[in-house]
This record gives sequence, structure tokens and C-alpha cells, in this order.
Amino acid sequence: MAHINFGLEELQAFVAVAEKLSFRAAAEELFISPPALSRRVEKLEGLLGTRLLNRNTRRVELTQSGRVFLERARSALDELEYAVLGVNDESRHRYSTVTVACVPSVAYYFLPAVIARFTEHYPQIRVRILDESANTVLNDVSSRRADFAINFIGTQEQELVFEPIFTEPFVLAVHSSHRLARRRKVRWEELERERLITVGKSSGNRVLLDSALAQVSRRPTSFFEVSHVSSLLGLVELCLGVAAVPKLALPISNHMTLKEVRLVEPTITRTLGLICRKGMPLSPAAQILYDMVKAEAVKRNR
Repeated sequence: MAHINFGLEELQAFVAVAEKLSFRAAAEELFISPPALSRRVEKLEGLLGTRLLNRNTRRVELTQSGRVFLERARSALDELEYAVLGVNDESRHRYSTVTVACVPSVAYYFLPAVIARFTEHYPQIRVRILDESANTVLNDVSSRRADFAINFIGTQEQELVFEPIFTEPFVLAVHSSHRLARRRKVRWEELERERLITVGKSSGNRVLLDSALAQVSRRPTSFFEVSHVSSLLGLVELCLGVAAVPKLALPISNHMTLKEVRLVEPTITRTLGLICRKGMPLSPAAQILYDMVKAEAVKRNR
């Protein structure tokens, strides 16, 4: 058996850079200097006899060897963590982790309800949620950083499988004291004078809305702009404006301050789907959570 001459620090350094695709960001995460981080990665590459990362002054990319080794390095780090956590009478029980990537609007109110039921039935299985932009979510699955994802883009990706589970409308989120809070529906043109709170132009939701509203002559303009739907709803709760959000981003039960109103003329919808790698079966734990997400979507569709 070959002697292993690298240790935990080198593995952690490589995984951090591979996930961040940035030496500076990875160094900050590990609380070390970029030169020290670079030395650890170079040591690992030297011992393995192959380049794991292609890097220049502008970008960092995984090589083919790096992509293969990344999956094994993550597994090794997970196994080590399980070993440390399981040094007791329960160490014979197999712990596992499921990683789910999703857009923030799904992470805010929809996914926590699923995770709560999952953890109730499988308390030994840990869940990691990556709530990120739509494009990053796709990359999380492609790069095997996530077991599966919940997203509204990805139908055209050849290496991924997109299973539609839920079609939802965009609704107007308003404070309960707002003049529109008691309306059943509101036309987009009626929002022309409102302070509209939006996500940034790089957001998939923003792109979808802007495209659908391109032909609306009296359309509202953005007054406040944020990065995530959760921040957007926080501003609505402070009576700073109104916002068009996916229905799943709002609570399903009565909320003390947030109210939803149907948006019409036009009605804008998006289709969410479960995304996984084509030809790559999920682990048993990931498959259970995948099925529970589908079941919750069916429940919400009723």
C-alpha cells in the first residue's frame, strides 16, 4: 500500500479552492494567507504527480484530474468528520449527508418544511442547503457539490435531468397595512407609482420578470434592489414598498405582516424542477429527500 505523504490541511485547501474557484476567497474561509494556501495545493499536486487546478491572474478552473479527485477528497473529509463524531457506541451506525442546492426563494419557506419532516424521520442524516443563484445551482449539481437541486432553469442542460414538480405564479407581496392588501388581484400597470422592491438584474427571477413585462407600457420601475428574496421580503415587512415574488417565497399560513395579492395582465409563472445528474443514481438518503420534496410540491399544487 502506497504511503500517503499529504494530510488534512492539503485536502481542505484543495477542496476550498475547488468550491470557491478563488484562492483569495478560499484563504479567507480557512483563515490563512493566499501564499500559504497556494503552497498547500502545490504540495498536494506534487505528491499526486498531476495538476488539479489551472489558474492564472483572472480565473481558477478544475482540470479533469481535479474534478475526479475533488469528489474523492470530499468523501474523505466527510468520512473523517463522521469518524470524529461517531467515536462512541453509535459509531457502528452509518451517518450520511445530503446536499441540496436551491434558489433562495425556495429556501425561505418551502424547503424548511420538508427538511423538518425529513429530520423527524431520519435524525441521523445531516442536510446541507446551498441557497444560491439559479446559474450557481446548476453548477453545484454539475460539479457534484450538490446531490440534487431545485431550480427553475436547467431544462436545456444535456448532462442534467430536469423533472418539473411545480408551476407557480408571481404574486405581489405587500405589508398588511398597504392599500392593496385587501385586493384579490392587481394589474401590473396599477403598480406604476408604487415603490417596487426587486432582486438584482443578474437574478434569474428578475430576467424572467423583465422579459414578461417588456410589452407592458405602464410598468413599475425598481426603487430598491437587493440580492435575495429573503432581504426583499424584509423590506416589505418594514413598509418600504411592494414586491413581485414567486408564490413559494411566501408563507402558506396567515402571516402577521406579509400579504399576497394576485398579479394579472400579464400573469407570470415559473416552473420549478428537481435537477440531478443524468445516469447517476442518488444515494439512498438523497433519494428519500428528493421524493419528499416531490410530495410537498404535489401538496402545494392542490
